[in-house]
Amino acid sequence: MLCNTKLVKHMTELKQALTDIRNIRRQVAQTTEFRGYGPATLSATAIAALLAGAAQSRWLPEPTTHPAAYVALWLTTAVICAALIATQMLTRATHLHSSMADEMIRMAVAQFLPAGIAGAILPFVLLHVTPGVFWMLPGLWQIIFSLGVFASRRCMPRSMLLVGMWFLLTGFACIALGDSRSLASVTMSGAYAVGMVLVAAIHYFSAKKALIDEDEEL
Repeated sequence: MLCNTKLVKHMTELKQALTDIRNIRRQVAQTTEFRGYGPATLSATAIAALLAGAAQSRWLPEPTTHPAAYVALWLTTAVICAALIATQMLTRATHLHSSMADEMIRMAVAQFLPAGIAGAILPFVLLHVTPGVFWMLPGLWQIIFSLGVFASRRCMPRSMLLVGMWFLLTGFACIALGDSRSLASVTMSGAYAVGMVLVAAIHYFSAKKALIDEDEEL
């Protein structure tokens, strides 16, 4: 009976210790800058946005008459870009964050995921429920993206706030147009190309600064 009591006590202490370790890892992850995003891949998504804009100009000059095709084009582009970023994020985070990689990746995904889900659902709502305001889609997409950036700022460089402000302003600018002009190819390709180049530049210089700081510490 005494042995069983001691065993239960040891198991309880072990469980508590593991819980404490997880909490510490989570707290460290929340205060550590996530370096899993690669500048080259982020720049590639800017190129993808420009290519999608060119494709829209060539094959979809009047998106108001083919709204489903417009949604398919930009959602496909978004999925491709997300896949590129996620693929490099897994390998890059494992290399740079080592034992903290899993926690850092989960945190980064969890912070941006609500915005991603909202952005994926929104076009279907506008298409099937309120098609008369479909022209608002590009602006609302950019505003939702900006909210995702703001939600992720705790694990990003401080200057990432500029990216959030950029997409917020471009989103409001699209809506301010007030009609189908917001569906022009430049409103999406231009906003996202510039925005993602800015993201890439911020991560590049942040990583460079981190390397300099590490060298100075050594």
